[in-house]
Order: sequence, then structure tokens, then C-alpha cells
Amino acid sequence: MKKKLIQHTTEHFEKTFQKTPEHIFLSPGRINIIGEHIDYNDGFVMPAAINKYICFAVSKNSDSHCTLIAKDLNEAYKFDLNEDLKPIDKMWANYILGVLHEIKQRGYTLKGFDMVFSSTIPMGAGLSSSAALECGIGYAMNKLYDLGLTKEDIALIGQKSEHTFVGVNCGIMDQFASVFGKKNSVIKLDCNTLEYEYYKADFKKYSLLLLDSNVKHTHLTSGYNVRRQEVEEGLAIIKEHFPQIKTFRDCSEEMILGLKEQLGETIFKRCHFVVKEIQRVLDAAKALNNSDFKKLGRLMSETHEGLSKDYEVSCDEIDFLVDAVQHEKSVLGSRMMGGGFGGCSINLVEKGSEKELIGKISTQYRNAFGIELKAYKVKISKGTSLYKTKNDTIQP
Repeated sequence: MKKKLIQHTTEHFEKTFQKTPEHIFLSPGRINIIGEHIDYNDGFVMPAAINKYICFAVSKNSDSHCTLIAKDLNEAYKFDLNEDLKPIDKMWANYILGVLHEIKQRGYTLKGFDMVFSSTIPMGAGLSSSAALECGIGYAMNKLYDLGLTKEDIALIGQKSEHTFVGVNCGIMDQFASVFGKKNSVIKLDCNTLEYEYYKADFKKYSLLLLDSNVKHTHLTSGYNVRRQEVEEGLAIIKEHFPQIKTFRDCSEEMILGLKEQLGETIFKRCHFVVKEIQRVLDAAKALNNSDFKKLGRLMSETHEGLSKDYEVSCDEIDFLVDAVQHEKSVLGSRMMGGGFGGCSINLVEKGSEKELIGKISTQYRNAFGIELKAYKVKISKGTSLYKTKNDTIQP
């Protein structure tokens, strides 16, 4: 799959620009084992890069003009880097333009380049194709023009570009996972300090299976931003009553329960979920260390219950997929993953059971919603990287 993606992207570049690309980069999508909607709440998350990628074929050119080609969309966009970069009506281009704008804002000098990119990351499945695009372009510019950016810089630039050019006030998790991913390891990331630890992700006789609802409800962006406003309002109320509190990680569940009336029903539910989810990530790290996969599965299922009932970012289709596997002996845990309102459920399942499970759930899902289910078995991979440079004969 990876080699075919690289081959097709390279061939398209050569056909379009009549030259061989100087560099090939791979930028992965990500999963999140646990810790959903916590990255913007100063909590801990547990993401990992996966073996689904955006491939970038890139070469410098002789002036300040840039040509971007989105192979999968059969679309192109041309612009001059010397001009003031602003969001346009091609949303895919804004992820790239935002990164270039942010690099320029930091005082770095960029020159023109030609680029073709193509992807095996399913769009709208909650696997962060957007972060892969942002981090891939940041990583490519860093290499192409020797900018000296750190991995952390690249992640933060990607996050800032999504805020300014896309209008999604996202946390840092997706970009961080895309850049810092490590093969067969999950990252426990402190979203407050950006300190991180790797945990070995040897699931032994279990594997990770994503069930894609094949729906993406249009209120994802608005719903996401509203949740941010609600938890910010909730934290302000908590601080009024407990001045020592700086972030949600300083809160106990007892504090939240004691402020139920002051917070009001909706904001109480949001804050209650956040505090419990921060604790679940810590518990999940212990479970991973102890290879206690049944405990990890239970925590994942508890997370879904909270996301659906308290944070209210799930939807009927995803709830159906999670409920449908809860009594399957081969499934240890299941939850929605990503921003919500569609996308994938992530499932911890016994190896060898995937095919039968996919067939069974696909039929049930089709009967309930008339939608074809997609499924992806994923492996944990390394983060954004240079695949090869022109004339390389071996892969690094």
C-alpha cells in the first residue's frame, strides 16, 4: 500500500513537471487510544501515528511561484510566495497556505516549489488527514530550505495554521502525533507542557480495528468550537470557587459534583467528562505498562459513554457501531474517535476475529442506516519523515 502510494505520487509529479522530485516525504494519520477532547483542556492524551499516509513529492524551482497538486482531488492551486498569503475557497489548499504563512510570520525565507501529494488516509474518518497535511508541508519546507525547525515547532505551526486559515480551534494532539509518532509505540502527551513519554504498544494477541461510519455530519466544526467555549466557561466558574485551580487537571471529580448547580446542567456534563477522561488516560497508561488489555478496553468503552452522554459529540451511527460490538467476546473495548459527529470507532479486538466481526457489523449497520461500513486494520507507525531524496537507492 505504501509503496504503491509513493509510486503513483512520484509518477504524477514526473508527468506533470517533467522532472524527478527532489524529495519524497510521508506524513501519517493518527489514532488516539484514549483522551478524546482533552488536548485543548490541558490534559493527557494517548495518540499514535498509523500506517496510513499522505505522500508528498516535492522539488524547488527557480522563482517564488508555487504549484500545488492534490492528485486525489484532481485539483491544482498556483500562487506567489512573495505575495500576502490568505485563506481561499479551496479548503485543502488552506491547510498548506496556513503553514507557509506561519513559517513566513516567524521570519523564515521560503522560495518557490512544485508539489504533488496523494493520500491513503480516509477523508472524514477522524484520522487527522488535516494534521498529516500540515505537518507534511512543514516538514518538507524545513528540509527543503534548511530552516532548523524542531519537531515541536512543526507541530505548533500546523496547529496555528488550522486556527488561522481553517477556523478550527484545535488542540495540539493531532499534529504532535503526526510528527512524533514512533513505530509500535503510543505517546502519552501532556498537552499543557508538551512533555511526552512513549509506551510500548505491543497488544500481543489483540489488534486495533477502525470501523468507519462513512458519515461526517456538517456540525463538526461548529460543535467542536462550541464545546471549547463551554469548557472554558466551566473552568472560569470552577476558578471562582477554587482560586487555586489553574487547569482541569487540578480538579477532582468531587469539586465538579459539588458545583453542579452553579455550573448548570450542560456545562456540568462537559466538565465532568473532562475531569474523568483525564484520569482515564492515567489509568490507561498503567494498564498498558501491565499489559492489562481488558482494563484498557473497559476504559475505552467508558470514554465512549462519556463522549456520547456527557460531552454529546457522538451521533446515532457511531453509537450504533459501538453498541453493536459491546457483547462480542472478541472485542475488549470500543469508542468513537476524533472530533465526533461521525468518523470512526476504534476497537480493541482479538487478532483473527476481524473478518467475521466486520461482516457481522456491516450487515447490521447496512440494515439500520442503509450505509456501507468501511473497516481498517491499522498498525502503529513512525511519524512524518523523509522517505527518500533524489538518486537515493535505499530507503532510510
